[in-house]
Amino acid sequence: MKKFFIRAASVLLSAALIFNASFGAAEKKTASAEAGAVTFVNFPESVNGGEPIRGVDVSSIISVEKSGVRFYDDRGREEDIFKILHDHGVNYIRVRIWNEPNDGSGHSYGGGNTDLDTAAEIARRASKYGMKMLVDIHYSDFWADPEKQTRPKYWAQHSHEVLKGEIYKWTTWVVKVIDEAGGNIGMVQVGNETSCFFCGEKDMYKICDLFASANKAIRDYDRNILIAHHFANPSNADHYLWYAKVMNECKLDYDVFATSYYPYWHGTTENMTSVLKNIANTYNKYVMVAETAYPYTNEDGDGFGNTISSYSKGVDLNYDISVEGQTKALTDVFQAVADVGEKGLGVFYWEPAWIGEYNVSQQKQRENWEKYGSGWATAYASGYDKNATETGGSSFDNQALFDFSGHPLSSLDVFNNVYPKKQPPVKYETAYIGDLNKDGRINVYDLCLLKRVCFAEKPSRMIPKGLCDLNADSEITTADIVLMQQYLFGRIGSFPAGIKTELPV
Repeated sequence: MKKFFIRAASVLLSAALIFNASFGAAEKKTASAEAGAVTFVNFPESVNGGEPIRGVDVSSIISVEKSGVRFYDDRGREEDIFKILHDHGVNYIRVRIWNEPNDGSGHSYGGGNTDLDTAAEIARRASKYGMKMLVDIHYSDFWADPEKQTRPKYWAQHSHEVLKGEIYKWTTWVVKVIDEAGGNIGMVQVGNETSCFFCGEKDMYKICDLFASANKAIRDYDRNILIAHHFANPSNADHYLWYAKVMNECKLDYDVFATSYYPYWHGTTENMTSVLKNIANTYNKYVMVAETAYPYTNEDGDGFGNTISSYSKGVDLNYDISVEGQTKALTDVFQAVADVGEKGLGVFYWEPAWIGEYNVSQQKQRENWEKYGSGWATAYASGYDKNATETGGSSFDNQALFDFSGHPLSSLDVFNNVYPKKQPPVKYETAYIGDLNKDGRINVYDLCLLKRVCFAEKPSRMIPKGLCDLNADSEITTADIVLMQQYLFGRIGSFPAGIKTELPV
């Protein structure tokens, strides 16, 4: 993620943005046409089951949920965000992985605490809904982007050759853990926005040597996994062509040349299509957008300030800052990749659910960032990243695809309008409502579990809500406990919610 959380003046303007959102949006041109369907013609059958990648990066989601954020479906019912994403057409999940995002004494750096265990949990949850994984290995303990590619702490003193060995071992371990957690790995991204800068190295030829070690680890583990290399800014066309040329000279074994594309920073979609098509045709590589986003509001949901708003300087805001503008921007990015031809794979939206707990004080937001690592950094990150000078939240919450209260925006529907769609439906299993431990009986053990779910500070992700909501009111309350007790005492023969429900396998 380029130009990460540049806060100059953003915090000072936060209050003004809240009261002037509509004024700022009114000054920008309205999208020229309604966003429509995008069709990838001649999409390769061998990739993603013949479907274009309709992806999102939700790396921060576990920490966001721990902070108290809830998500809702189109009918306003609280729901697992992975089901919401699946129901809106998302078929691929991207997750970043840091080696050791803490100070060694148990204090998180923040940014979602995206260590390997967290990534494995995200992969496990995504797999329930048939979504594939793009595993984005940063080879760093914290954010890696064009301006910083800091080696992990325990690799800092390694020679080039020793570093190659560590990269091979770490890559192998990452893929193995995600795979064994149940993740369906479709692609591994080696490095993040590595524009002639990777793991502390700035010599592109030496970088390719390091890349090759990671790539070999992936091929040795599973040759069906696609390998991607990711660069930051397609408006620098000559740079992109040079990166591709050097990788070809080094005979680097990879499949996908990926780019970030933020419309306000990275030029026109026409230029991006041209650059990617040139690389695809010259070197016979697939291409895709690994990151994109666009604001739907000038308002600031968590009090930290926004990276991009109507008041930003030196950016190209060619769409309305509105839900409609966001919809058109995302649709145009998909169309730009589709226009590459059969080598264009699709698009990932960056952090569409990185929002703060709704309607709480600024002090509570800061406590969440520090306790759960749900903001961009904690106070402990400064020991590793000199730019992380303070605890901070999400400066991208105004670019999310959910509003500040966790309800989906209509822009999330873009994914359902990208074709072709060939993926088989998610498999479901029948379960008995009230049988929380799924042992085939409803007894006192289920009552104990229901009480724990009802009175827990945070909702359980291990016990599906559909098994607990006995009265079908979309809430888990003491009313459900009373119903369970009445059932166990034989006063009622069934629950208002019914007998059975369907759960994703």
